[in-house]
Amino acid sequence: MTMGTTATALQVFDWGHLGYREAHARQLEALSRRIANEIGDTVFVVEHPHVYTYGRGTDISQLLPVTPVESNSPVELISVERGGGITYHGPGQLVAYPIIDVRKKTGDLHKFLRWVEDVIIRTIAPWGLDGGHDADHSGVWVQGRKIASIGVAVRQWISYHGIALNVSTDLRYFGAIHPCGLPPEVMTSMKLLTGKKISLDDVKKRLTEVLLQ
Repeated sequence: MTMGTTATALQVFDWGHLGYREAHARQLEALSRRIANEIGDTVFVVEHPHVYTYGRGTDISQLLPVTPVESNSPVELISVERGGGITYHGPGQLVAYPIIDVRKKTGDLHKFLRWVEDVIIRTIAPWGLDGGHDADHSGVWVQGRKIASIGVAVRQWISYHGIALNVSTDLRYFGAIHPCGLPPEVMTSMKLLTGKKISLDDVKKRLTEVLLQ
């Protein structure tokens, strides 16, 4: 943990740039501690190096047999506990892992997922981006394209895994997969939609503000 912001009901910690496997191990440790009530509700924010992850029941054929970016080495593929299909994490993408008591926060998982989406919608609003929900797909959508993916798992009513917001993500990496079962061209980013260079740290700061409101 490199930075912590304390609130009465929630803490936000910044892991900076961290490999997926290390972040996953830390996340599971925090999950166990939250189940044991050793910590309160917590959100970890992080930026990962290139990696593909896939959830329960994913058809592994969703990973296409191509290298997404010419001359780049193959990207690691990791199976995880969350729901949802295969997705990509990498530089320029803000990932957040909410370790939160779902029952106390929203009462049920469906409402919790809508709350997570609303957090992202409010996060991107200052950049002039009008995010919304999609009745058939989770995540946050802008102008018919997906800017943030959400894949949540729950253990004893405590959430883990979570949010991936494309800030300045190299979208070519989605070209090697069907992200969450969708065509890769459906994915977009804050940078692409605004045509501006956007600081990941600025978006991280805004996300933290929204979470602590």
